[in-house]
Amino acid sequence: MIPWLDRSLAFPPLSAALAEPDGLLAAGGDLSVPRLLSGYARGIFPWYSPDDPILWWSPSQRMVLQPGALKVSRSLDKVLRNKHYRVTTDQAFSRVMLCCAAPRDEQGGSWITDDMIAAYTRLHHAGHAHSFEVWMDGELAGGLYGVALGGMFYGESMFHLRRDASKIAFVHMARHLFGHGTGLIDCQMPTAHLQSLGAALLPRTPFIEQLQSLLPRRLPASVWDYDYHHEPSR
Repeated sequence: MIPWLDRSLAFPPLSAALAEPDGLLAAGGDLSVPRLLSGYARGIFPWYSPDDPILWWSPSQRMVLQPGALKVSRSLDKVLRNKHYRVTTDQAFSRVMLCCAAPRDEQGGSWITDDMIAAYTRLHHAGHAHSFEVWMDGELAGGLYGVALGGMFYGESMFHLRRDASKIAFVHMARHLFGHGTGLIDCQMPTAHLQSLGAALLPRTPFIEQLQSLLPRRLPASVWDYDYHHEPSR
Protein backbone atom coordinates (compact mmCIF):
# COMPACT_ATOMS: atom_id res chain seq x y z
CA MET A 1 0.00 0.00 0.00
CA ILE A 2 1.26 3.47 -0.83
CA PRO A 3 0.88 6.25 1.78
CA TRP A 4 -2.24 8.44 1.62
CA LEU A 5 -1.52 12.14 2.13
CA ASP A 6 -3.50 14.14 4.67
CA ARG A 7 -3.64 17.89 5.31
CA SER A 8 0.04 17.97 6.18
CA LEU A 9 2.37 19.05 3.38
CA ALA A 10 4.84 16.31 4.30
CA PHE A 11 5.72 13.63 1.74
CA PRO A 12 7.13 10.15 2.37
CA PRO A 13 10.91 9.78 1.90
CA LEU A 14 11.91 9.22 -1.73
CA SER A 15 13.36 5.87 -0.74
CA ALA A 16 9.76 4.69 -0.28
CA ALA A 17 8.95 5.17 -3.99
CA LEU A 18 7.83 1.96 -5.66
CA ALA A 19 9.91 0.15 -8.26
CA GLU A 20 6.72 -0.87 -10.06
CA PRO A 21 5.12 1.34 -11.15
CA ASP A 22 8.41 3.16 -11.17
CA GLY A 23 8.44 6.13 -8.84
CA LEU A 24 4.93 6.03 -7.40
CA LEU A 25 5.33 7.58 -3.95
CA ALA A 26 1.97 8.63 -2.54
CA ALA A 27 -1.69 9.32 -3.29
CA GLY A 28 -4.27 11.84 -2.18
CA GLY A 29 -3.74 15.30 -0.79
CA ASP A 30 -4.59 18.27 -2.96
CA LEU A 31 -3.16 20.52 -5.68
CA SER A 32 -2.78 23.64 -3.58
CA VAL A 33 0.09 25.99 -4.33
CA PRO A 34 1.93 25.17 -1.06
CA ARG A 35 1.67 21.40 -1.67
CA LEU A 36 2.80 21.65 -5.29
CA LEU A 37 5.79 23.78 -4.27
CA SER A 38 6.60 21.36 -1.46
CA GLY A 39 6.54 18.47 -3.92
CA TYR A 40 8.61 20.10 -6.64
CA ALA A 41 11.21 21.23 -4.10
CA ARG A 42 11.70 17.52 -3.33
CA GLY A 43 11.65 16.33 -6.95
CA ILE A 44 8.06 15.04 -6.66
CA PHE A 45 5.29 15.80 -9.15
CA PRO A 46 1.60 14.89 -9.59
CA TRP A 47 0.49 12.74 -12.53
CA TYR A 48 -2.78 10.82 -12.70
CA SER A 49 -5.70 9.91 -14.93
CA PRO A 50 -9.06 11.69 -14.61
CA ASP A 51 -10.72 8.80 -12.75
CA ASP A 52 -7.80 8.23 -10.33
CA PRO A 53 -6.94 9.95 -7.06
CA ILE A 54 -4.03 12.40 -7.18
CA LEU A 55 -0.84 10.34 -7.56
CA TRP A 56 2.61 11.67 -6.67
CA TRP A 57 5.78 10.44 -8.38
CA SER A 58 9.56 10.46 -8.06
CA PRO A 59 10.88 8.15 -10.82
CA SER A 60 14.15 6.25 -10.39
CA GLN A 61 15.47 8.11 -13.46
CA ARG A 62 14.53 11.46 -14.96
CA MET A 63 14.92 12.74 -18.49
CA VAL A 64 16.83 16.01 -18.08
CA LEU A 65 18.57 18.59 -20.20
CA GLN A 66 21.87 19.86 -18.82
CA PRO A 67 23.49 23.20 -19.76
CA GLY A 68 25.49 22.74 -22.95
CA ALA A 69 23.70 19.53 -23.93
CA LEU A 70 21.06 20.99 -26.27
CA LYS A 71 21.25 19.44 -29.74
CA VAL A 72 19.90 21.29 -32.76
CA SER A 73 19.88 19.23 -35.94
CA ARG A 74 20.66 20.79 -39.31
CA SER A 75 17.02 20.57 -40.31
CA LEU A 76 15.85 22.24 -37.08
CA ASP A 77 18.54 24.90 -37.38
CA LYS A 78 17.23 25.65 -40.86
CA VAL A 79 13.71 26.02 -39.46
CA LEU A 80 14.96 28.37 -36.74
CA ARG A 81 16.75 30.52 -39.32
CA ASN A 82 14.21 30.50 -42.14
CA LYS A 83 10.76 30.70 -40.55
CA HIS A 84 8.86 33.82 -39.51
CA TYR A 85 7.90 33.44 -35.87
CA ARG A 86 7.71 35.15 -32.51
CA VAL A 87 8.46 33.60 -29.11
CA THR A 88 7.08 35.05 -25.88
CA THR A 89 6.78 34.08 -22.23
CA ASP A 90 3.66 34.19 -20.06
CA GLN A 91 1.48 35.85 -22.68
CA ALA A 92 -1.02 32.98 -23.01
CA PHE A 93 -0.44 30.59 -20.12
CA SER A 94 -4.02 29.28 -19.88
CA ARG A 95 -4.26 28.81 -23.64
CA VAL A 96 -1.00 26.86 -23.67
CA MET A 97 -2.31 24.55 -20.94
CA LEU A 98 -5.60 24.03 -22.76
CA CYS A 99 -3.76 23.18 -25.99
CA CYS A 100 -1.48 20.76 -24.13
CA ALA A 101 -4.59 19.14 -22.62
CA ALA A 102 -6.30 18.57 -25.98
CA PRO A 103 -6.42 14.89 -27.08
CA ARG A 104 -3.75 13.96 -29.62
CA ASP A 105 -3.99 11.39 -32.40
CA GLU A 106 -6.01 8.44 -31.10
CA GLN A 107 -5.76 9.36 -27.41
CA GLY A 108 -9.08 9.36 -25.66
CA GLY A 109 -8.18 11.96 -23.08
CA SER A 110 -5.41 13.75 -21.23
CA TRP A 111 -3.77 13.67 -17.82
CA ILE A 112 -4.06 17.47 -17.82
CA THR A 113 -7.49 17.60 -16.19
CA ASP A 114 -9.57 20.66 -15.38
CA ASP A 115 -8.30 20.42 -11.80
CA MET A 116 -4.70 20.39 -13.03
CA ILE A 117 -5.34 23.42 -15.26
CA ALA A 118 -6.88 25.31 -12.33
CA ALA A 119 -4.02 24.31 -10.00
CA TYR A 120 -1.21 25.31 -12.36
CA THR A 121 -3.00 28.53 -13.26
CA ARG A 122 -2.93 29.37 -9.54
CA LEU A 123 0.75 28.43 -9.54
CA HIS A 124 1.23 30.75 -12.52
CA HIS A 125 -0.47 33.65 -10.74
CA ALA A 126 1.81 32.95 -7.75
CA GLY A 127 4.84 33.41 -10.04
CA HIS A 128 6.05 29.81 -10.20
CA ALA A 129 4.51 28.36 -13.40
CA HIS A 130 5.43 29.82 -16.77
CA SER A 131 4.76 29.33 -20.45
CA PHE A 132 6.69 29.82 -23.67
CA GLU A 133 4.51 30.62 -26.68
CA VAL A 134 5.32 30.45 -30.38
CA TRP A 135 3.30 32.69 -32.68
CA MET A 136 3.08 32.42 -36.46
CA ASP A 137 1.11 34.87 -38.57
CA GLY A 138 -0.24 36.36 -35.36
CA GLU A 139 -1.72 33.08 -34.13
CA LEU A 140 -0.63 30.72 -31.34
CA ALA A 141 1.21 27.91 -33.13
CA GLY A 142 2.82 25.98 -30.29
CA GLY A 143 4.35 26.22 -26.87
CA LEU A 144 5.13 24.62 -23.55
CA TYR A 145 4.66 25.25 -19.85
CA GLY A 146 6.48 24.28 -16.68
CA VAL A 147 7.38 25.11 -13.10
CA ALA A 148 10.37 27.25 -12.10
CA LEU A 149 11.97 26.93 -8.67
CA GLY A 150 15.29 28.65 -8.06
CA GLY A 151 17.65 27.45 -10.78
CA MET A 152 15.38 24.54 -11.76
CA PHE A 153 12.79 24.39 -14.51
CA TYR A 154 10.37 21.46 -14.63
CA GLY A 155 8.97 21.10 -18.14
CA GLU A 156 5.43 19.76 -17.93
CA SER A 157 4.02 19.53 -21.45
CA MET A 158 4.30 21.02 -24.92
CA PHE A 159 2.13 21.14 -28.04
CA HIS A 160 2.13 22.30 -31.63
CA LEU A 161 -0.62 23.40 -33.98
CA ARG A 162 1.83 24.09 -36.80
CA ARG A 163 4.82 22.07 -37.83
CA ASP A 164 8.00 22.54 -35.75
CA ALA A 165 6.39 25.08 -33.40
CA SER A 166 6.96 22.98 -30.26
CA LYS A 167 10.60 22.42 -31.27
CA ILE A 168 11.06 26.17 -31.68
CA ALA A 169 9.56 26.69 -28.22
CA PHE A 170 11.85 24.07 -26.67
CA VAL A 171 15.04 25.43 -28.20
CA HIS A 172 14.24 29.03 -27.24
CA MET A 173 13.23 27.94 -23.75
CA ALA A 174 16.48 26.03 -23.21
CA ARG A 175 18.77 28.70 -24.62
CA HIS A 176 17.00 31.50 -22.78
CA LEU A 177 16.79 29.81 -19.38
CA PHE A 178 20.33 28.43 -19.43
CA GLY A 179 21.54 31.87 -20.46
CA HIS A 180 19.90 33.41 -17.39
CA GLY A 181 21.04 31.01 -14.68
CA THR A 182 18.86 27.92 -14.89
CA GLY A 183 21.06 24.92 -14.10
CA LEU A 184 18.83 22.00 -15.07
CA ILE A 185 15.67 21.41 -17.10
CA ASP A 186 13.62 18.40 -16.02
CA CYS A 187 11.80 16.76 -18.92
CA GLN A 188 10.40 14.01 -16.65
CA MET A 189 9.45 11.15 -18.97
CA PRO A 190 11.97 9.75 -21.51
CA THR A 191 11.08 10.00 -25.20
CA ALA A 192 13.11 9.61 -28.38
CA HIS A 193 12.11 13.16 -29.34
CA LEU A 194 13.61 14.64 -26.16
CA GLN A 195 16.71 12.49 -26.54
CA SER A 196 17.20 13.87 -30.06
CA LEU A 197 17.24 17.37 -28.54
CA GLY A 198 19.99 16.42 -26.09
CA ALA A 199 18.07 15.26 -23.02
CA ALA A 200 19.41 12.21 -21.16
CA LEU A 201 18.44 10.03 -18.22
CA LEU A 202 19.70 10.97 -14.76
CA PRO A 203 19.25 8.65 -11.74
CA ARG A 204 17.19 9.90 -8.81
CA THR A 205 20.04 10.46 -6.33
CA PRO A 206 22.20 12.76 -8.50
CA PHE A 207 19.02 14.46 -9.72
CA ILE A 208 18.01 15.32 -6.14
CA GLU A 209 21.56 16.41 -5.29
CA GLN A 210 21.59 18.76 -8.27
CA LEU A 211 18.09 19.99 -7.45
CA GLN A 212 19.06 20.87 -3.88
CA SER A 213 22.10 22.81 -5.07
CA LEU A 214 19.96 24.80 -7.53
CA LEU A 215 16.98 25.69 -5.32
CA PRO A 216 18.74 28.64 -3.59
CA ARG A 217 19.65 30.19 -6.96
CA ARG A 218 17.67 33.30 -7.90
CA LEU A 219 16.99 34.20 -11.51
CA PRO A 220 16.34 37.84 -12.49
CA ALA A 221 12.63 38.70 -12.79
CA SER A 222 13.30 39.89 -16.34
CA VAL A 223 13.79 36.28 -17.45
CA TRP A 224 9.99 36.05 -17.83
CA ASP A 225 9.80 39.12 -20.10
CA TYR A 226 11.10 37.28 -23.15
CA ASP A 227 9.78 38.57 -26.48
CA TYR A 228 11.72 37.46 -29.56
CA HIS A 229 10.74 38.33 -33.14
CA HIS A 230 12.48 36.38 -35.89
CA GLU A 231 12.57 37.70 -39.41
CA PRO A 232 14.57 35.53 -41.85
CA SER A 233 17.46 37.31 -43.50
CA ARG A 234 17.10 37.86 -47.20
